Amino acid sequence: MEPNSPDSADARPATVTRRFRVSGIVQGVGFRPFVHRLARAVGARGWVLNDSRGVLLELQAGDEAIQAFLRALVESPPPLARITGVREEALAEPAPRYDDFQIRGSVDLRSTDTLIPPDSDVCADCLRELRDPSNRRHRYPFINCTHCGPRYSIICDMPYDRPQTTMKSFPMCPACAGEYEDIEDRRYHAQPNACPACGPRLTLTDRLGAPIEADDPVRFAIERLREGALFAVKSLGGFHLVADARNEAAVRELRRRKRRDAKPFAIMVADAEAARRHVSLSDPERALLESRQRPIVLLRRRPGALSEAIAPRNPSFGVMLPSTPLHYLLLEDPALDVLVMTSGNLSGHPIAFDNDTALSQLRDIADYFVLHDRDIRTRVDDSVVRLTEAEGLDAPLVSFIRRSRGYAPYPIHLPQDVGAVVALGGELKTTVAVGKDNQVFISQHIGDLKNDATFGAHIDCSSHVQRLLSVQTDTVACDMHPAFRSTRAAKRQAGAEVATVQHHHAHMAACMAENGLNERVIGVIFDGSGYGLDDSIWGGEFLVGDYREFVRAGHLRPMYLLGGDKAVKEPIRVAISLLVETFGEELGGIRVPALMDVAEERRDVFVKMAQRRLNATATTSMGRLFDGVSSLLRICHEVEYEAQAAIEMEALLDRDFRTAPPLQYGIDERDGRLVVDYRPLVRDLLRALDQPDATPAHLSRRFHSTIVDVIAAVCLRLAEKFDVRRVVMSGGVFMNEFVLINALRRLESEGLTPYCHRLVPPNDGGISLGQILVAAARGPSARGERPTTTDRP
Repeated sequence: MEPNSPDSADARPATVTRRFRVSGIVQGVGFRPFVHRLARAVGARGWVLNDSRGVLLELQAGDEAIQAFLRALVESPPPLARITGVREEALAEPAPRYDDFQIRGSVDLRSTDTLIPPDSDVCADCLRELRDPSNRRHRYPFINCTHCGPRYSIICDMPYDRPQTTMKSFPMCPACAGEYEDIEDRRYHAQPNACPACGPRLTLTDRLGAPIEADDPVRFAIERLREGALFAVKSLGGFHLVADARNEAAVRELRRRKRRDAKPFAIMVADAEAARRHVSLSDPERALLESRQRPIVLLRRRPGALSEAIAPRNPSFGVMLPSTPLHYLLLEDPALDVLVMTSGNLSGHPIAFDNDTALSQLRDIADYFVLHDRDIRTRVDDSVVRLTEAEGLDAPLVSFIRRSRGYAPYPIHLPQDVGAVVALGGELKTTVAVGKDNQVFISQHIGDLKNDATFGAHIDCSSHVQRLLSVQTDTVACDMHPAFRSTRAAKRQAGAEVATVQHHHAHMAACMAENGLNERVIGVIFDGSGYGLDDSIWGGEFLVGDYREFVRAGHLRPMYLLGGDKAVKEPIRVAISLLVETFGEELGGIRVPALMDVAEERRDVFVKMAQRRLNATATTSMGRLFDGVSSLLRICHEVEYEAQAAIEMEALLDRDFRTAPPLQYGIDERDGRLVVDYRPLVRDLLRALDQPDATPAHLSRRFHSTIVDVIAAVCLRLAEKFDVRRVVMSGGVFMNEFVLINALRRLESEGLTPYCHRLVPPNDGGISLGQILVAAARGPSARGERPTTTDRP
């Protein structure tokens, strides 16, 4: 007679034993104590444990009790848990009769199937303790529990246990150890658990690294910040540069030292009510701001709120709430209620995350350093998101500008299996992606691979995520561009098959993947640049295809980048190229106000370069068209940061989505492709500039409305030609809120079904996802080859 048989003398009637595998983010989030309490609540016996595949549990109870347990498990898990699957497994042998429910020790398997938990902000319970003078963790900057605190940034290996994190160097004191072992305590098996007696500590230094003695480093920092000093503060995933946002002189000094004249700074406030003093805040925006991920949220600034120096020529502030106990402490003084909080890095370098690098790189920027001795294993920058509410949208649209802390490396779940493929992304705003079964794990934002430091971080991230996920692959996906560092790195990996993926195909595939599409679509892919199949620079593309292949069905008429990459930094060069392409030899008789801003000798050189196409690179880039028009409107002739000219032109619209009459443009058919001719647009724009009531803001609205009209007109013709009704939109241009929202509304009104990004950024931060899907669709036989798709229908 089996021990769990209903007829057993010591068994309860109708008792059964069932085993379940729970997958997802179920380690380091208080999941086993939650299971223990839940089992006791329904009267179940058995056990639960962590292993490298997630959580395994065995329940001994009646069927009704087990069903009640499973419902509660899925419907009300711990705050940081995210369940992706609950699967019953067969018992290998008959189970004994259990006397109680136990939490068993972790089992280390060879492969890891559990998900890596992202970092999280401070929970309400820890925040109460932080502020309680009678609590032993009062004002302790590293307070945490199973419901909050560092995760991904401190994990060295899986399964997620303290010896596998950077907390291994801090032995717990008896009080902390007691909490850690007490199943009734919310710090039961909280891996970063610590207190002032045994945990990490803050230290202060001056800009040269000399220690500063202070009874309370936080209060020292607050006093100096109020005086206008600049600080480098070690946060959860790296360093922030910090200033008093109400002190305009301090903000401008931070700009001067960081050599960042125009790019907006983010600000941090204590709570949503404090945010309302500076920005408009809807209920959905507040929910996003207060979410556990604590992203920077782009919010409409209130007139006269704070200094223009924080976000020059921008209608929004990037606002975030505290994500660490230290941040809450820095904001405890009512006289210092809003801080500039920007990434602690040199321009073009990744965020500094260890003390020595920060002291070396940031000493010419910061007056003081707030350091600590808890190592960061993985640098993780702040996430940046935007929420759009507009008429015609079914629900508020959340768009990622940068997907990083709080979200990475949570995977994108797919309807199909992609196997084990690693993708190295592109060259700018790069991320790494790792495919595993029907999931793609996307890393945090890494940055632009323009120097050895960022490239080293990129390679380290690739190997680290693969190791954490126990992914062994011999296939590496990368961009087609032969000069990209990521592409060269992929081709150097011994024994690996390399899948080169065309840049815009990857964009299209990424948008398809996150929307669960597995069929032919029209891809509207607008960005700054991508290496094309004809070895030229693409960027204003209409593709038709699926994951495996595509045709280039349309594109923008080529323009020329005068001086190559110099034109990216100087939009006036693009403007002159557009003028020469439009007017040719007649340009000398055309009145162009923007040309008055350029020295005559320099202007003549640019005109000759354009006329003769000397040192001039052809491109179909929609991003460059935005740059050129911005310059023609005298909004921005030179840029400090990527897409500045386009961003400042969009800023004139003040997040108002009303359209205006479009400018003229042409659509020609050439070699079977639709070619969008911008020359009528340039002529019409210059005519409009001569009107007495013309303003840059109005002409910006007309230009943006024209791009929406182009999208609709071309997509309608392609839909009829290819019998395809679904349209995906991707590429950095679709970070433009006006174009994105109006294109969605317009395409839907025309009877097409449009899709956009909601889970990854539309810029190059999302292409690693697309590279995975393309490589998986081609299969092993085609991975080492140049794509066989064509740029012609």
